Amino acid sequence: MMGGWTGRILRVDLTRRKTFVEELSPKMAVDFLGGRGFAVKILWDELKPGTDPLSPDNLLIFATGPLTGLPLPSSGKMVVAAKSPLTGGYGDGNIGTRASVQLKKAGYDAIVFSGRADSPVMLVINDDDVQIKDAKDLWGRDTFEVQDILESEYGKNSGVLTIGQAGENLVNLAVINSEKGRAGGRPGIGAVMGSKNLKAVVINGSKDIPVNDREELLKLGAEGFKDIRAKDGYDFWLRQGTMMTVEWAQEASVLPAYNFREGVFDGFDKIGGNAMEKIYKVGQKGCPNCNMPCGNLNEIKEGPYKGRIVEIDYENVGMLGSNLGIDDMNWVMALNLYADEVGIDTIGLGSILAFATEAMEKGFLSTDKTGGIKLEWGNGQAMMEMAEKIVKREDFGKVLAMGHEAVVTELGKETEMFAIHAKNLPVSAYDCHAAPGMALAYGTSPIGAHHKDAWFISLEVKMGRDSITKEKPEKLVWMQNVRGGFFENAVACRLPWIELGFDLEWYTKFLKAATGLEFTWNDLHNIANRTYALIRAFWIREKGGWSRKMDYPPIRWFEEPLTKGPLAGTKLSYEGYEKLLDWYYEIRGWDREGVPTRQTLKDLKLDYVIPVLEKYVTLH
Repeated sequence: MMGGWTGRILRVDLTRRKTFVEELSPKMAVDFLGGRGFAVKILWDELKPGTDPLSPDNLLIFATGPLTGLPLPSSGKMVVAAKSPLTGGYGDGNIGTRASVQLKKAGYDAIVFSGRADSPVMLVINDDDVQIKDAKDLWGRDTFEVQDILESEYGKNSGVLTIGQAGENLVNLAVINSEKGRAGGRPGIGAVMGSKNLKAVVINGSKDIPVNDREELLKLGAEGFKDIRAKDGYDFWLRQGTMMTVEWAQEASVLPAYNFREGVFDGFDKIGGNAMEKIYKVGQKGCPNCNMPCGNLNEIKEGPYKGRIVEIDYENVGMLGSNLGIDDMNWVMALNLYADEVGIDTIGLGSILAFATEAMEKGFLSTDKTGGIKLEWGNGQAMMEMAEKIVKREDFGKVLAMGHEAVVTELGKETEMFAIHAKNLPVSAYDCHAAPGMALAYGTSPIGAHHKDAWFISLEVKMGRDSITKEKPEKLVWMQNVRGGFFENAVACRLPWIELGFDLEWYTKFLKAATGLEFTWNDLHNIANRTYALIRAFWIREKGGWSRKMDYPPIRWFEEPLTKGPLAGTKLSYEGYEKLLDWYYEIRGWDREGVPTRQTLKDLKLDYVIPVLEKYVTLH
């Protein structure tokens, strides 16, 4: 095998409690690179169409890439993936953790879990020694406790991945957690882990990761780290990280407020980066091999969680703060800490609580259904009580735990107007009443409404909000291919490039030193296009067809204009969005309904997809 990859995939059959290793095909490595690409290829090849995501037949995949774990900037990432119980389509997330580096050092590019253990277990990896161990005593414990217990037993440097009570209780918003504040897998990947009775994975590796040219790699890595430290915004980044976005989003009228009714929030300055830096921040942390840590460690100053330390960033604060009408940072941080402990997606939690609050405000939801909890904007205590109901699946929390579409089914079609999701994945923290390009990014994200594939909003503000031009989808596809096609496959963090302007040309040099292969950006875009087309094919297969309406953002942005701030009166135009979507499909080589054409599939070496798709759609 070339350098960069270990050439080995670890298979774990939880039903039979057996493990074995298989070779990674060099063709798959070159065609899909790693991470997300490996995950969707394995799911496409091995998952029976129509599999119930919470059944033993679903596959849970942890995948690294050729840059993961190497001494290069921000290379401590892995992708966690499965068929999503929340969306019913392809689902994944990335997570920055020691587990990523340890997995590569143990000699594996990926782990594929199948089946279901008959009682709670954990997987313990020490290089070639792989054991499925009893974890009954860990079941029911939160992610912080489990982290402490496993670190004390297996060592402080162990990579630990675990689920909390949300994953155990099969909450569709459950994530996989690591290191007390790191989380990944927003489309319910934590619930898939819970459905397999898999409480935790512990990884320790001692091998050298194979590389083509170690001397060159070390030299490039050292130069790359130095380049990042020299960037203009570096010092400010260390002070605030993504939290600077609160003030920026307020100014740009995209800060979600009151369930995405508005793009500005009166109390923004109490929960923003400046307030954090002056009052609450006590430290920071990053992933392995990172010199621009994004995790702001803050101390809760008041309330039931007083004195506790929590890791926060912009998305959490936007969704658990302004979107819930909360301007008390202590409650925002308390909700964030609770979410991290029980292993529920902070973005999804903020979204579903806002939906329930608006439903109660408008008379669709009564306190009889919530066990007496009266949800009101800004009431942190009530939000916390409802969050606990969601995790325990009690009263109406049982419905909220399933996501927006289940709530609409329960409360009535009229509530669809304020169900803020795409493909049932809650929208992350950018309001798009006045941002058609960012709305398109949410609508076409391959896992549902997530900013990680294309944080288009900043570029759109510069390009002009209301312009409907082909340039927007052209730039969006390019951005998706880099963010979701390259970084999610490589697997490395995109923040040095996005936040500090770290040149993308570094990465072709990193790949050459690691693998010995000359990847051009044209090659990497081809891999990205292949990955996106296969993910779309997977969705079509699992949904039994496709319609362009599946690529729509929330209705509210089209129907109910903003009423506050400098952009009051603005809303999205259906006609404008349709144009952008047409161009998007054309650029990707997909037909008018969003289905990859026969020629596109052939060009991308996805011929094997054609006969399968023909069962569900007409291929053009």
